[in-house]
Amino acid sequence: MILPAIIIVLVFNYIPMYGIQLAFREFDFTKGLTGGDWVGLKYFIQFIESHMFTDLLRNTVVLSLTTIIVGFPAPIILALLINQIKWKRGKKVLQTTVYLPHFISIVVLVGLLNVLLSPNTGIVGHIMNAFGFHDVNLLASTNTFVPVYVLSDVWQHVGWNSIIYLAALSSVNPQLYDSAKMDGANRWQIIRNVEIPAIIPTIIILLILNMGSIISTGFEKIFLMQNPLNLPVSEVIETYVYKIGIISNQFSYAAAIGLFNTLINFALLLTMNYIAKRFSNISLW
Repeated sequence: MILPAIIIVLVFNYIPMYGIQLAFREFDFTKGLTGGDWVGLKYFIQFIESHMFTDLLRNTVVLSLTTIIVGFPAPIILALLINQIKWKRGKKVLQTTVYLPHFISIVVLVGLLNVLLSPNTGIVGHIMNAFGFHDVNLLASTNTFVPVYVLSDVWQHVGWNSIIYLAALSSVNPQLYDSAKMDGANRWQIIRNVEIPAIIPTIIILLILNMGSIISTGFEKIFLMQNPLNLPVSEVIETYVYKIGIISNQFSYAAAIGLFNTLINFALLLTMNYIAKRFSNISLW
């Protein structure tokens, strides 16, 4: 039963790693992936010394870190709130409602943002005009791009991400609730002393996984939200790789930048896993 999953991982995740050597070669269309001249770390050094390096790294870290800081606690809080609902039908309706945004296409979501946040025709634009903020384009401002990106991402995925925490809460022994109530614990005390300790292992594991992608962002959404006005804060490593590799045909340079991004993420994953294992004895391995 697990064989199809193993085959998919091998085909789409491991076999393509053969192309990593492209980052260390001068790519030549006529010679294939292994026929170009070996240039070693030339493109890595070129990227680090590039005038774009600091801006790209800053924008990527700001977007990813803000998304984690705001978005990571959100599904935990939502799961704890949903778990307090005793009316089963109402609980199912609420869960279905908060799950639905996850299934909205990124293209559709960005289209909705463009429509709703338009300063002239959007609902949000009209509300801002009513409060005296005239002609403020939230998607075109360098000051508002990050909040719009992060909040829309949280809105879209908070319900779906809460599923794993709800599953962890469902495994809590009912006798713990009964014991807490017999001791006179109120609802907040039950959350703090029974439910939160029960999901701490899940929280730590997911935090480790999230820290492993701290300098990776969603390419599709950022690329679709980009425009010349917000480019100073919206140009991240992944969109830059696309523009350098696909549009400018600098395949070796783009491969080196992508590999650099992956190595940093891997190092952060190992570091976070070590810290979690050292202080909480909970880790991925």
